[in-house]
Amino acid sequence: MQLFCILIRYMSLKLLAISVLIWLLSACNYSELPPIKVGILHSLTGTMAISERALVDALMLAIEEVNSAGGVLGRKLQPIVVDGESNWDQFAVRAEDLITQQQVSVIFGCWTSACRKAVKPVMEKYDHLLFYPLQYEGMEQSPNIVYTGAAPNQQIIPSVHWALENIGKDVYLVGSDYVFPRTANLIIKDLLENRNIKPVGEMYLPLGSSDVGPVIDDILLKKPSLIINTINGDSNTAFFKALPKDKNMVVLSYSLAEAEVESIGAHLLQGHYAAWNYFQSIKSPENIKFVKNFKNKFGQHRVLDDPMEAAYSGVHLWVQAVKSAGTVVPRQVITALGYQSMQAPHGVISIDKQSQHLWKTVRIGQVMSNGQFEIVWSSGTSVRPAPFPSSHSKQEWLNRIEAIQSP
Repeated sequence: MQLFCILIRYMSLKLLAISVLIWLLSACNYSELPPIKVGILHSLTGTMAISERALVDALMLAIEEVNSAGGVLGRKLQPIVVDGESNWDQFAVRAEDLITQQQVSVIFGCWTSACRKAVKPVMEKYDHLLFYPLQYEGMEQSPNIVYTGAAPNQQIIPSVHWALENIGKDVYLVGSDYVFPRTANLIIKDLLENRNIKPVGEMYLPLGSSDVGPVIDDILLKKPSLIINTINGDSNTAFFKALPKDKNMVVLSYSLAEAEVESIGAHLLQGHYAAWNYFQSIKSPENIKFVKNFKNKFGQHRVLDDPMEAAYSGVHLWVQAVKSAGTVVPRQVITALGYQSMQAPHGVISIDKQSQHLWKTVRIGQVMSNGQFEIVWSSGTSVRPAPFPSSHSKQEWLNRIEAIQSP
């Protein structure tokens, strides 16, 4: 009997020791597994900082949500934030450093098309992965980029048709002097030509310039009913401060959202329009939660906009793909991305496997006195992306772009 009791005590101690060992191993597994490094590449200084800083906050919120839910594959995400300095050459240098030195598993970043085009060959060289959150001019596909912003048929094309019918047909084109505005206006002029409309004017500002006097003088001379604005960055501040308030002269913008309205002042922008996929004013459960969580973290005074939502959703799409692939290796994650969909704050989004752009809902909003947008038109459902508008073949578009870029 005594021997039996000793045996039971021994077995109990052994089981206890095994349990403690299992717990310790489990704790070690979760605490000692290295974090997954993710790169955040945006302009924190320079002319584009007015727009890009807020995207870093949206990305940090998404990463915090992922980590609070247990991370990915048993590992936490570690953001590595670097400043592109509003300089596309620096974007390329920083992207390569993130891949080769920091050894990140993915990069979330870029704003201007010039920056994206500078980073694109870096991503392709290392077969890595970039999530690009901006609406853009299209005319591009890369196996190493997921485009979470709008393609031309998800912003530019439908909004031009709407504006011609609802605002006016005397069109003036103004933009920053780089690839997005030049190519966007190429698309717009093609649409106008099909309606037998010729722009009354077209002018460009150097990126970051506040010398808007010649543009304003030309607009006042030609008195357009519709100004289509592709100015980027803080040049928008100078433009709208100088533009006289005239209800017969309305601006439709493609790179001006809630963050810029807050910075410039709603009193200068009230009554003007912007075309996006997301507005903070969307009344969906997912968006209400998104806005609440962001404000609780960064301040009740903060506003959200389309690029922020696209950046935020990109993180969650990537996490879904990593879980599906069972690895953070970019090539395998890219393969898994083609099967991802989610209910984002702006609505249902799905990655189009062929183009690696998203199916997205199109919306047009008018600036209200409180700095928010009243949604005046919506496509109602998600629109399939078309990076190369169907009015011409892919090669014809590429030839046209080459022509406008040639000296």
